[in-house]
Amino acid sequence: MPVLKSLLLGLSLTIGVTAAFAADEALLSPKISQRHLIIEPQLNLAGQSNPIQVALTLDACSGDIDHRILDVLVQEKIPATLFVTARWLRRNQAAIEVLKAHPDLFAIENHGAEHVPAITVLKTMYGIPTAGTPAAIEAEVKGGADKITETFGTQPQWYRDATARYSTDAVRQIEGMGYKIAGYSLNGDRGASLPAATVARRISYAKDGDVIISHINQPKRASGAGVAEGIIALKKKGVQFQLLKDMPARAAPNVVSETMPHHESILQKSNKTPSKISTKATQPETVTAPAE
Repeated sequence: MPVLKSLLLGLSLTIGVTAAFAADEALLSPKISQRHLIIEPQLNLAGQSNPIQVALTLDACSGDIDHRILDVLVQEKIPATLFVTARWLRRNQAAIEVLKAHPDLFAIENHGAEHVPAITVLKTMYGIPTAGTPAAIEAEVKGGADKITETFGTQPQWYRDATARYSTDAVRQIEGMGYKIAGYSLNGDRGASLPAATVARRISYAKDGDVIISHINQPKRASGAGVAEGIIALKKKGVQFQLLKDMPARAAPNVVSETMPHHESILQKSNKTPSKISTKATQPETVTAPAE
């Protein structure tokens, strides 16, 4: 069996589609499987390249389409991986037609059915009600995937939940459903909450292998203008943009906290003191105001 696993891994490397969840398995399963953890996975493109390569990932949680960003991507022929929810797809048919017209530029991946955090051990994350149960996580993931397949005729390979934070049992469940968890290494707009100039500067500082996260569903917020400006700045530097599905990647768990299931009794809680685990300096910044 180990020989077969090695052969399969070697094949995945050969064809250039090393699964991020293979890296997650090695990093997460041996270390955190017996503890209740909240993680905010980091994802980077594997290897070093010249010119610099980055992956631009844009979330469409709800709301509308930000043409300041979409139009730049089309006009400048810049590839981007879009993480869309089913509820966003239901209300943005015109944008969908643009995406369909440029299949070489846009990869459509799963952001869930209703933008629900894949967390079972806390009731909320950033004020957003979490899934709470494995059944709810399955419904959220499957609902998002089904809508993408119905709309685009493709099956998503990657999953990113609302808030980009997960409980570790949810990560194992989603990976078990066949998805790779889409973390990030550079937070461009912090939930579409930052001023345009700040967003542009942050994105323009992208390093080789960065996976950038920003939002494409908030046309009325200032952040979107900064996303567009930052993208153009990277192109002027000669940076190459890659789709996640086309590149090998490596992932790290980035533990945010150790916690306990919210259904544990008061007595159990009195005998357990959840410990806050300090995060490493290399981890991505947290999303302080998730865009919906």
